[in-house]
Amino acid sequence: MTNCTRLFLTFGYFFRNYSLNCTAATNYSTLSRNMSSMNALVSNKVALITGASSGIGEATAKSLAQSGVKVCLAARRQGRLQTIKNQIMAAGGLAYQYALDVTDLTQFQSVVEDIENNVGPIDILINNAGVMYYTHMKNVMVSDWDRTIDVNCRGVTNGISCVLPGMVRRNTGHIVNMSSDAGRRGFPGLAVYSGTKFFVEGLSQGLRHEVKDHNIRVTCIQPGDCATEIVNYTIDNDAAREYGTAGTGKILNPEDVANAILYAVMQPGHVAVNEVLVEPRQIPI
Repeated sequence: MTNCTRLFLTFGYFFRNYSLNCTAATNYSTLSRNMSSMNALVSNKVALITGASSGIGEATAKSLAQSGVKVCLAARRQGRLQTIKNQIMAAGGLAYQYALDVTDLTQFQSVVEDIENNVGPIDILINNAGVMYYTHMKNVMVSDWDRTIDVNCRGVTNGISCVLPGMVRRNTGHIVNMSSDAGRRGFPGLAVYSGTKFFVEGLSQGLRHEVKDHNIRVTCIQPGDCATEIVNYTIDNDAAREYGTAGTGKILNPEDVANAILYAVMQPGHVAVNEVLVEPRQIPI
């Protein structure tokens, strides 16, 4: 190889790397602008999050607040909500708290009225409140079944009934319903729970078609195994022992699911993220 050839290759390497470095810098700059633009899509919007006192609801509230959303935290445990509200405010976000049992339609209506009078019209509803009990159907845990249906089904329809008329009038809105991978496949030990999530899926699919011409989006979030309190309330110990183990592999954190919700609500108006199935990599359905 001649010295001239070596020189040519050396400069060729330099220019290739210079080009790559410039491209990387440009891509980073573009990414930063895109993130700012996406934040602008949700900044100053009002979001009502049910079941916000822990887990996915808490993580979602904090994530949205960091993006400039005014987050309205709703749950029964006011002490926990106060702590979360204080954390959001200390980080520079805006948060409001409300006592809410999602199965109580009158209370739900009162909370929505309070928010719309004092914070602003609700742009985003995140129907996150839910319960899950492992049960053997043969053990006939009727009280657990009833509670599951009340919270996971009636709680969702109550929320929709309270915010949808206003969204239709304003010709804009986003409803995020917390489903599950159990809304895509029935799981043993979770027959009733799976049934409620199939309900959420069917409801969301029908609603999505009804409201699309009102610029309203409907998203179903379908988490797999996630480290939340929801698994702690089972009293059918036989079912819990048989079915309550997630298996091998790292399960989701609430923040993983919150990231999926943030992705869905930050899209431009012509884009609808209708479903997000987010699961531990090693534990797919």
